[in-house]
Amino acid sequence: MSGALDVLIVATGWLHVLLAPYTKVEESFNLHAVHDILMYGVNPSALPHYDHFINPGPVPRSFIGSLLLAYLSTPFIHLAHALGFIQNKFDLQIIVRLTLSTLSTLTLVLLRRRVQSRYGRPTSLFFTLLSISQFHFMFWCGRTLPNIFALILVNLSLYFLIPPNPQRPSPSPSSTTIALSLLTFTCITLRAELILLLGPLALQFLILRRTTFSQLFRIALLVGLPSIAATVLVDSYFWDKLVWPEFGGIWFNVIEGKSSDWGISPWHYYFTSSLPKLLLSSLPLTLLSLRDPRAPPLLLPPLFFISLLSFLAHKEWRFIIYVIPWFNILAARGARVLYSPPPRIPKRLSMLFLTSLISINFILTSLLTLSSISNYPGGEALRTFNEIYKAETSVNVYITNLAAQTGSSLFLQSYSPPHFSSSPPLLSNKNWTYTKAPSLASPNDYTHLILENDPSSFPFISPTEWEVRATIPAFEEWVLEVDLGEVKGHLKGREWGAVGRVLRRAMGRGVGRMVKEEKLWVLERR
Repeated sequence: MSGALDVLIVATGWLHVLLAPYTKVEESFNLHAVHDILMYGVNPSALPHYDHFINPGPVPRSFIGSLLLAYLSTPFIHLAHALGFIQNKFDLQIIVRLTLSTLSTLTLVLLRRRVQSRYGRPTSLFFTLLSISQFHFMFWCGRTLPNIFALILVNLSLYFLIPPNPQRPSPSPSSTTIALSLLTFTCITLRAELILLLGPLALQFLILRRTTFSQLFRIALLVGLPSIAATVLVDSYFWDKLVWPEFGGIWFNVIEGKSSDWGISPWHYYFTSSLPKLLLSSLPLTLLSLRDPRAPPLLLPPLFFISLLSFLAHKEWRFIIYVIPWFNILAARGARVLYSPPPRIPKRLSMLFLTSLISINFILTSLLTLSSISNYPGGEALRTFNEIYKAETSVNVYITNLAAQTGSSLFLQSYSPPHFSSSPPLLSNKNWTYTKAPSLASPNDYTHLILENDPSSFPFISPTEWEVRATIPAFEEWVLEVDLGEVKGHLKGREWGAVGRVLRRAMGRGVGRMVKEEKLWVLERR
């Protein structure tokens, strides 16, 4: 059973990648960095071709995660090519994302095994069920955000912080040192906000006498300084200037306060919006775990982390994604309480409650996944475009802003250089031009257009000159098929049979229906 749970965790991550293979704009820096490393190499003569010089962004970001991911993906790319699975560059994107998903989920596998040795098999089972039934972790674990690169190392740190058996009250000194060292490296090279997790954790260890000031100083000296040197050397090379990306990010977002330009949320946003959305039913189950004296040491560091991060005006759920496994371990302990409830609580009632919570997780995650699969019109548009015009040799296509933000990555530019070294001649002999721009000044420069508004709304696009070849729908909303007014009327009249008939009728045709609307139009010059 243990091996089956491990396979289930990894397979769930893979499933989300394969169901939603496209990416969005927030993933683009790292994804395109991987693309450029794979396509151009890392020689100095190759760097001017890199996308980050064309689209630099407000602050430099680190190449360390992308560099490691590119090299880890390379053996699998060669294997897939040898087996005949690679037909174009987009196949490389899927392999890269599957590699990242594998790394992310393998850290969950390690955590599951540590939970099993520490708390027992039932708790391990509940940890697995909760983890695979939460949308955000599984959907995003194969996406090239710097937060996901950091999440892998945070999970490894947590693995070392959990004692391997029930008899041991705390992690060994060597495990504590490894965990703090991993977090130190992660803060310096990948995500600086994790200093707000490292700080409370180090303070907790000092108070509990699990470490000393001298040991923390050694970690700073032996791990911190080399980490700074590594990121400065690697990233200065790729950016062609002296840079420490995470320090620059702190300066830009915190010292200069520029993060507010991306939106401001109330101080309680993480607790009242992000955590419930990320954890789903793990949140109430976490509360049940507090009766276990081993719970508070595991709960306090992520709570302090979220509290400290709440002082920053700009908030996004991905900034706290690292705490999901911490809470899931505690929630699994809470589920274990319901699985073997105290004598005063009926067993059937507690099992019904537990089953309902986990079922709600799976239902919500299924709905969110279905919505998200249909929420990448840019990727679908470019894939459709490449398929329609694959016989053409000369194409210059304009890509609108919405398409650029919702999936039209460099890996989907199948017919333009750089070509994968092992591409079929049919691909490598083409030299298309894919042009991304926020607005369309003149259509005369292009042979094809991908637009985000109905072509009839553009006065300079004449139907006699341009022909719509495809429209790309995308998710708009879910519509409830149950007539709530009818249900309410029957409830007021205590007409229970009528309520049942309405619900059965709704179940027969589906309780909810996904509504899609046309988002993008593919046009060809006549």
